[in-house]
Amino acid sequence: MIFFTTLAGAAQGLLIALVGADVAAALSLATLPDPLRYAGAATVLALGGIGLAAATFHLGHPLRAWRSAAMWRTSWLSREVIVLPLFLALTLAWAAAHAWTMPTVAVACGLAASAMAVLLYLCTGMIYGAVKAIREWATPLTPLNFALLGSASGLLLAAAFAAWLAPALTRAFAFSALVLTLIGAATRGGVAWRNHTLAPKTTLQSAIGVRHPHIVQSSQGAMGGSFNTREFFHGRSESYLRRMRWAAIVLGFAVPAVALATAPLAVASLAALAILQWLGMLAERWVFFAEVRHPQNLYYQRVG
Repeated sequence: MIFFTTLAGAAQGLLIALVGADVAAALSLATLPDPLRYAGAATVLALGGIGLAAATFHLGHPLRAWRSAAMWRTSWLSREVIVLPLFLALTLAWAAAHAWTMPTVAVACGLAASAMAVLLYLCTGMIYGAVKAIREWATPLTPLNFALLGSASGLLLAAAFAAWLAPALTRAFAFSALVLTLIGAATRGGVAWRNHTLAPKTTLQSAIGVRHPHIVQSSQGAMGGSFNTREFFHGRSESYLRRMRWAAIVLGFAVPAVALATAPLAVASLAALAILQWLGMLAERWVFFAEVRHPQNLYYQRVG
């Protein structure tokens, strides 16, 4: 899921950036060369496809993945499963309409694909934001951060493509990426502070019904190495978690923001920066999952 959310998020942001430039070109406010359209669309499809393939490894029975769309009335996961193929199909239709010299149809397909991209951010974020039992996720900032961070990485990727194929658009894409990176850093930092200050509703004492002030678990007993410990606990030390937080801050936010504000907007530097930010987004998404305090981990803290 870490690979899926970061790759698909960047693809959505890239498509939104390209369609925005396409609309500006239709209004004679900018020029968007066809090579940039096609290279961008191919990248969106590739990132979305790779992310979708990576997500199947999260399933217990990948061959039954089609069943995940059946509960679309109540499940955000089912809605995501429906919206993602629509997003990819409309992206392909946008590029195809331009190839067939149908500019009006192309703009309509691009706007529809952008709407699907925004809806996909909402669906993916609400898969976690709707889980009220996990207080670290149950906030409107969860889908907002998915959208901001995905859009920032997608716009940085768009800036790299523009520096290669349409230099006149590079500065606009880079500035937009900088703004969204800074806003994303602020909202993600706010979530981190909120989660750090949340008072736990469940303690080890309340979990086992023993009110003694000093309780130490020395073993997981027969449940050691169970499904619970594999699916709901990262198994890493607190120092490792701190290092991942710093990796997310430095690679995902600090380095891209400083470089976009000060460094020359060359193809090689922007491409390297896009890769560095994606690595930072991987770390940020790992922390997103790892910092959750699952109540069940009160029982399964250590093997002994």
